[in-house]
Amino acid sequence: MSNDRIQPACQHFGVCGGCKWQNLSYEKQLEHKHIVVRDVMQRIAKLDVSVLLPIIGCDDVFYYRNKLEYSFSDKRWITNEEAASEKIINKNPALGFHRPGYFDKIVDIEECLLQNNKTNEIRNFVREYTLENGYTYYSTFFHEGDMRNMVVRNTTTGQWMVIVVFGREKDNNIVHLMDAIAKRFPEIDSLFYVVNTKKNDTLFDQQMILYKGKEYIEESLGKVTYRIGPKSFFQTNTRQAIRLFDIASGFAECKATDNVFDLYTGLGSIALYIADKVKKVVGIEEIKEAIDDANINKELNGIGNADFYTGDVRDLLNPDFIKKHGKPDVVFTDPPRAGMHEDVVNTLLLLEASKIIYISCNPATQARDLFLLKEKYEVTAIQPVDMFPHTHHIECVARLDLKK
Repeated sequence: MSNDRIQPACQHFGVCGGCKWQNLSYEKQLEHKHIVVRDVMQRIAKLDVSVLLPIIGCDDVFYYRNKLEYSFSDKRWITNEEAASEKIINKNPALGFHRPGYFDKIVDIEECLLQNNKTNEIRNFVREYTLENGYTYYSTFFHEGDMRNMVVRNTTTGQWMVIVVFGREKDNNIVHLMDAIAKRFPEIDSLFYVVNTKKNDTLFDQQMILYKGKEYIEESLGKVTYRIGPKSFFQTNTRQAIRLFDIASGFAECKATDNVFDLYTGLGSIALYIADKVKKVVGIEEIKEAIDDANINKELNGIGNADFYTGDVRDLLNPDFIKKHGKPDVVFTDPPRAGMHEDVVNTLLLLEASKIIYISCNPATQARDLFLLKEKYEVTAIQPVDMFPHTHHIECVARLDLKK
């Protein structure tokens, strides 16, 4: 066995599939991720990788997530060991994570090491209560059942949000369970429920009903306090997000006279984080609820030099928008995994901002876009950041300077 292999800490390793690299030393994980970034930047972006900085790892390789999503299923995943044994197999329903490649099978999770242990207490209590009290678990085949999903969020400030998703409302099943959760865990600051009767699990189009507490929890990054609602997008690794934002801010070298655009701004995380360093910042985001959050957070922090707009960056970043808000000195862009649309890249080439700071969760599509931007920009630094230990995911920040 390789000296780089270690004993996985999680009892569900190899079955759950969520932390596939947990049997590899963390130093080796970082080395492999760095190589992945180096290779795509050489092969796709055609860059001199001398601009690539050493990857920044996490101080906390467990309990680093601030959000986990669980699923209920009437079909528990049976492990190979169970199937091969002569023991009677317990076929109880499951509450946990999807088995990779199986939309209808859930691995029953007793202990997950990704989030504060409170999430294990909440999940295991909900499982015990619902099974003891005859709640049915969701069937993806028949599209029926009482219990469907559960989301648990927490913050470094010690606040907790729980969202319980029911497949139907029947015989006061919602009231009884929500009362039980509230009584057992009075420390939950924000307790929601949803009744989702659709065939998909997406919650953005669903009504979130506040059962107890306040409609949000709060997180602090630097000087900025962010209110996080049940539909809010927020960086999943809070402590590492501070490093990520500091790197992006440092690359930008923002000045008090700068006009800044923040594309794919989410709830305004970076825009608000750097607002005190610049003259003005304008954020664009497609998801309306995220922009609602951005405006709330803007007011909460007394930030008067940030404006946020809802729309597809491809459509909204047009000549009229630029004329209204002025040519940017710095552009931050943090697109989804697919990267930026070619139209957005072409608009950035026409804008000719002095600097572009490109944050990506997918180095391959980032490298593609960097290659397209090389027509007018020089990539002067690339900083990989590990946001998700034990997984293949990598965050990457690139600095692009307009060629003289």
